[in-house]
Amino acid sequence: MTLIPELPTPSLLVDLDRLERNIARMAGTFAAAGVGLRPHAKTSKCLEVVRRQLGAGALGMTCSTPAEVAWLQAAGLRDLLWAHAPVGPPKVAFVIDAVRTGGLTVALDSLEAAAPLSAAAHAAGVTVPFVLEVNTGHARLGVDPEHVPATAAALAALPGLRLRGLLTHEGHLATMPDRPSLEAAGRSAGALLARLADGLRAGGHDIDVVSVGSTPGATSAPFAAGVTEGRPGTYVYYDANQIRLGSCTIDDCALSVLARVVSVQRAGRPIIDAGIKAMSSDTIAAAGSVGRLLDSDVRFVDANEEHGFLLDPAASLAVGDLVRIVPNHACGTTNMWSHLYAVRGDEVVERWEISARY
Repeated sequence: MTLIPELPTPSLLVDLDRLERNIARMAGTFAAAGVGLRPHAKTSKCLEVVRRQLGAGALGMTCSTPAEVAWLQAAGLRDLLWAHAPVGPPKVAFVIDAVRTGGLTVALDSLEAAAPLSAAAHAAGVTVPFVLEVNTGHARLGVDPEHVPATAAALAALPGLRLRGLLTHEGHLATMPDRPSLEAAGRSAGALLARLADGLRAGGHDIDVVSVGSTPGATSAPFAAGVTEGRPGTYVYYDANQIRLGSCTIDDCALSVLARVVSVQRAGRPIIDAGIKAMSSDTIAAAGSVGRLLDSDVRFVDANEEHGFLLDPAASLAVGDLVRIVPNHACGTTNMWSHLYAVRGDEVVERWEISARY
């Protein structure tokens, strides 16, 4: 038996009790509402986690990158949604091959993005299923709502493409000033997408997918009448950002980085052996910290590549002490690592590989 203190530092850990609880809770909530759950694989990039999500009832997975699609297809998964624009010859060629393998739907938001894919699909004799991405407030990808009917009609008329429905990422919820405002914005995004889908059906389109997606919005947007599925990702681990947004408490956070104090030369400023290459620099400025320590009021205030700077006014930490840090953003942290250790209590249960990284 290996115990956590015997692991090298830094190491990435996932608490199995919390992981399993998070998966079961989200799956149960969606199932009770009759809404499909299509988790985002980018959060874990780990087949052991994906298998647990599917085993709990997820209808399929959402992917961000071609590497994630290829990885999950190689593992035998066939109900995949690639929620990114397949623009450029390499991505177009990849989509054609992935559609031949089976079970891939892509997201599009313009004629300019769709036309090369249509031409390649028509030439290859395949039909690419797609969802039209809609901007419901985040203003990243996505056609504005008033342009949905015309854009959907133009894309659906292209050879080699088949319109399945609508998709949005309600990422703007993370900017809401409080949880009630966030919940209201989530309900509004889901309701807007459902109304647009009804309009397309009235116009003669066969719409079977109305897909919303975010962890902050997972308690609101998927449950607007007419939404068919939700695509939360971070919920499987949660993180310090989700604590800040009220999506969870620190007791729900399954992912942590194990680090060790390596210096206390300056009083109240311990240095640990985990920096931005262990935590990622994602959202440090917004969060005002590099991560949040478990079971401690010590703050993680700054980092270099391999060193972390803690603020410990009580001088409670000494050289050699271990700390566990919940990252600000679980997805960004995952992408920094090639593997993690699954733990239960103080015991290390298994080592799990992380796949499809950049």
